[in-house]
Amino acid sequence: MRVKPTPSQKSRLSKAFDRPRVALIFETSNAYAREVIQGIFAYARENTPWAFSLAEQGHSDAAPEWLKDWEGDGIIARIKNRRIAETVLASGLPAVDLSIGRHLPSLPAVGSDDLAIARLAADHFLERGFKHFAYCGFDAFMLSTRRGDAFRRTLAAAGHGCCEFETQLKPGAAVSARVAEIGEWLKTLPKPLAIFACHDLCGQHVLDACYQMGLSVPEEAAVLGVDNDEFLCEMTTPPLSSVIPNARRTGYEAARLLDRMIHGAKVPPLETWIEPLSVRLRQSTDILAVNDAQVATALRFIREHVCKPISADDVARAAHLPRRNLEKRFRRLLNRTLHDEVLSVRLNRVKQLLTETRLSLEQIAEAMNYEHPEYLSVVFKREVGTSPREYRRRHIQGHYVS
Repeated sequence: MRVKPTPSQKSRLSKAFDRPRVALIFETSNAYAREVIQGIFAYARENTPWAFSLAEQGHSDAAPEWLKDWEGDGIIARIKNRRIAETVLASGLPAVDLSIGRHLPSLPAVGSDDLAIARLAADHFLERGFKHFAYCGFDAFMLSTRRGDAFRRTLAAAGHGCCEFETQLKPGAAVSARVAEIGEWLKTLPKPLAIFACHDLCGQHVLDACYQMGLSVPEEAAVLGVDNDEFLCEMTTPPLSSVIPNARRTGYEAARLLDRMIHGAKVPPLETWIEPLSVRLRQSTDILAVNDAQVATALRFIREHVCKPISADDVARAAHLPRRNLEKRFRRLLNRTLHDEVLSVRLNRVKQLLTETRLSLEQIAEAMNYEHPEYLSVVFKREVGTSPREYRRRHIQGHYVS
């Protein structure tokens, strides 16, 4: 194992190179990884310039040969196998892990909160009134297993079951064979069906299988992915809805921890899981799965008028029903009141504006037709458990790159 530079040696190195040198060891072929990198870059721009060495990796690749003799100051790596773990450990350098595999439990780890991602996916489908659910993933990936387990548990707590389909994704294997397997599985399941895919590529496979089986999306099968890879999500037919992980904040937090370690701080080997931002709604889940046309009309009215100061009475008039009658149907079908639904949809929109825009709280209050931003703050804190300012701070750090 290489001996770490002493403080005096590190000082000489820093003067020679003028800025810390950081190696990034993870795949860059997917949107999630590229967003993580943007978060790392954002931290370096905001705090201290770094010189980066980037190694493009595959999921099962060993660490690059140059890392064995590299004279740098720190490493941020997705340590997905023992070979990378051994090389990072042998470097003797401060390092932060971006993988949930924990091949080096002595390092701090930062990643997406897969449990929160799965809960968000389940809530997305439950809010649309689905009664039948399925999960599609890859059993070789811990990420897929974690998301599937959390999705199933969330649904079980709400009184629903979940069918699961997981197979191995072998390098070089024909995608057509997997799509055919998914299609045969989908044929056996009740409809309308809500399907959560472990990531966007898997979601694309599910949509292809639906097409081959003649299943209408989203009417018979609604499909939701993860990562919000714009390229993948927009090239599918129909476009794929997707959970948006806060990948930039993940990179930002990893860089913050590494910076502390480079400067001599003792950082405990704890796991930091970053909550997702929201669901990016596209056509693949843009449906309300309730067998009641007037309740569906009410739900659609609420979503289409989310930025207006609508009341429960307004919703009842749009559905052409007495309010008391509509309230009974809401409770029976959705287990919530009209007021609860209006408030939930409005607050979800506020969360989206807080995390996906630079609008001030005053501008958001005006956009959502709240007369006073102070009142919006009170309602938000009462329902969400934190203030809008704190919610934005927790979710947006490193999300924007100037």
